Parts: sequence; C-alpha cells; structure tokens
Amino acid sequence: MASCLERDLSCPVCREIFADPVVLSCSHSFCRACVQKWWREKETCECPVCKERSVQSDPPANLALRNLSETFLLERARKLPAEVCGVHAERLRLFCLDHRQPVCVICRDSKTHTNHKFRPIDEAAQDHRAELQEALKPLQDKLQLLKQVKESCELMAKHIRVQSRNTGKQIKERFKKVREFLQKEEEAMMAALREEEKQKSKKLVEQTEALSRDISAVSDAVRAAEKQLRAEDVSFLQNYKAAAERVRQRPLLDDPHLASGALIDVAKHLGNLTHNIWRKMEVMAPYSPVILDPNTAHPGLVLSEDLTSVSPEDSRKLPDNPERFARLGVVLGSEGFDSGCHRWDVEVGGAAGWVVGVAPQSVQRKGVGAGLWRVGLRDGEYAAVCASDARVPLPLTTKLQRIRVHLDWNRGRLSFIDAETDTDLHTFTHTFTEKLFPFFSSENKLQITQKYTNTLQFVHDIHQ
Repeated sequence: MASCLERDLSCPVCREIFADPVVLSCSHSFCRACVQKWWREKETCECPVCKERSVQSDPPANLALRNLSETFLLERARKLPAEVCGVHAERLRLFCLDHRQPVCVICRDSKTHTNHKFRPIDEAAQDHRAELQEALKPLQDKLQLLKQVKESCELMAKHIRVQSRNTGKQIKERFKKVREFLQKEEEAMMAALREEEKQKSKKLVEQTEALSRDISAVSDAVRAAEKQLRAEDVSFLQNYKAAAERVRQRPLLDDPHLASGALIDVAKHLGNLTHNIWRKMEVMAPYSPVILDPNTAHPGLVLSEDLTSVSPEDSRKLPDNPERFARLGVVLGSEGFDSGCHRWDVEVGGAAGWVVGVAPQSVQRKGVGAGLWRVGLRDGEYAAVCASDARVPLPLTTKLQRIRVHLDWNRGRLSFIDAETDTDLHTFTHTFTEKLFPFFSSENKLQITQKYTNTLQFVHDIHQ
C-alpha cells in the first residue's frame, strides 16, 4: 500500500515525490520545476502525459497534493533511521556542498543536485566539525567570560552583604561611643551643677543662721530699752544708768550685706556648651585628611576600622571589581583632588618596602601601574619616580620615619618631605589634567611604632 501511495505521490517527469506540485488544465499534476523545464525543451505548453495544450503558462499550485507529499515525506523520514535518506530510503553516504546537507547516491544523480559538488560523508563531517569548532570558539570564550562575570557578581553580592553588616556594626559601635561620651559629659556637668548648688546653698544657710542669731540678740536689747522708756519717771530715772550702760555695751554689728557670686554661675554651665562638648569630642574622634578606599585595596591588605591605616595580610577572597588593584599591596585614598592644596603624612619607619605618592584617576588597576608620581623604598634604596617611570635615586643617610606629601594641584607641584626634619626630598612639577588620588603600596609586613605595630599609619593633618 505504501508503494502505491508513493507512486501516486511521484511526479511523472522526475519520478520523485512531488515538490511544489502544480495542476494543468487537463488535471495532471507535476513538479513546478519539472513542467517548466519540459516546456522550455519542447517549446510548447503541452502536458507531458496526455500532450494536451495547457491554457496557462503559469499553472496554479496543487495545494492538496503538496500537503499530502510533504506529510508523506515527513512520515517516511520519521520512520527511517537518521542515517537513511528520507526520500530514497538509501544510506546517506555523501554531503552536498551546494545544499549543505547529507544525501544518498540516488540524490546525487537526481535533477535536484545537478552540477552540485559532493564529498564523502566522513570527510565532510571532519571539515565541518573543524569549521563549527572554529565558529564556536568565540561563543565558548564569551560563555566563559559570562560565567566569570556572573561569579564575580555573585561574589560582589555576597561581599555587599558582608560590607553592609560590618559597616552597620561599626556605625552602631561608634554612635554608642558617642552616646556614652555624651552621657558621661552630661553626668559630669550635672554633678558640677549640683555641687555648686550644694555649696552655695550651704553658705546661704550659714549666713541666714548667723543673721537670725544677731537679730535675736539685738531684739532682746531693743525690747529691754523700750521697756525702760515706758516706765514711770521715778522708776525710769532709778534704772536709767544701768539701762544706758547695757545699751552702750551692746556693740553695733557691721551692716549686713549679700556676698557676690552667691547665685549659680549659669553662664559657666551653659555658655558655648555645645561647642565645648564638640572640642572634647575632637580629641576622641580626630580628623584624618586621607581616608583609604577598601574597594581599591588589593586582597592582600587589611584596613583598620577607621580606614586610616593598612597592613599586609594573607590574600582574601574579594570581588574583582573594576576599582580594585590587582598589584600586590596597593590601595588608594577615597577622595581625589583636582584643585587646591592638600597635605598628608604617612608613618613608614617600620616598613621594609613601601611606596607613597599620587595616582591619576585613569591609572591601570589590573595590570602594571604607570603614570604614578611617587617616592619609595625598595631593596634598601630610596628613589623618586615620575609618571614616565624615570627614576631619581635619593641619597639619604638616615632612615625615613614619616613622609609628608604636599600636593599643589593648581600650580602643578608635588613635594615629598621628610616630616621629621622638614627636609625636602623631591619635588615634581607637572601640569595636572585629571583628578589625583593618594596612592600607597607596601609589599612587606610593616613595623611602624609601638602604638601602630605592623601598620602603615596616616598622621592627622594640621589645618592651615
């Protein structure tokens, strides 16, 4: 039955299953390409089967037959193994280079593949595997990059949570210290107020008691004398001498007066109260002209909680964000400068190797750094290095302990000074065109001072 169906669905010209069949006026159907070729060869529009002349040079499509043919081909291809031709049920042994598809030997000789080029299936597979592999390589590289970026994003998301938790904890701790400081200051000031109230109230009570005693004594003398004044003349005169003597013997007290400063010194307690507290807080919370940016720090560095000191540590797993330096031991200040004068000091006395300077905003962060102006210690030798990497040795006889960096951006001057002796080490002159960031690098464990062991400590700037 399948053979009959296949015969019914085959073109009388090419003997293949209909491809884009058309129907002639005589009701015979052919592949469109087959009938058009037949007419070109015969130079007449007659039916290849019954020879009846067609009234149409462009016959209409036989949609029903086309659908049946396509369905038949699909069903046959579905039932056949993948390596068998769906049209001829022959094994696929060749590859048509023109149609770029596997074919059987019958397909090769069919009109569909006239003048086409072929290769054995194994050779074509090898060639096209190599071609596909080459075309696939950029996509594989892109996939690898996407995975790496995704991994970085996931690491950054995790790091953001850690940063938020740690930063929030430090904020709470610092506000707690501020509240404790303010609480102690309030208690101290209230205690001083209560003590002043107690002392001054005590003095007033003592003065009041003394006045009460004086009032009682004077009142007794006045009442006795007034009583004598009211007596009869004879009795008054008889007792006058004694009464007058008592009055004269009563000493006149000094005029009473109120002592100055008896009231609470309100001005002392309230005058510039907030400012005075602020001045005390400045000692508790000193200002630093440079705050390090942890997002730029190499994973082999650890920053202090106040972000003013740095020390080496075993590398940690941190996001490879664009701001972070890949070079060992490098970190930038959080604030860049594109105008004005700026100054900061760095304790370097305990470090075996270090670099201090400034970096432009465009500095390369993932490769070899260039474009830096800096002074540093390496292999026991001090040197100043400009942006072009030209090196100027610094012949020093004593070990540097503290470096002062003075940047005058507008005038294009960058000076490095020995802060201990106020001696100029080196001054760069350059016309700066972009924002400059404080730059610090250390490849060794640092021994600074007893207070700042194993750290690179930034000394607080003195406001000019």
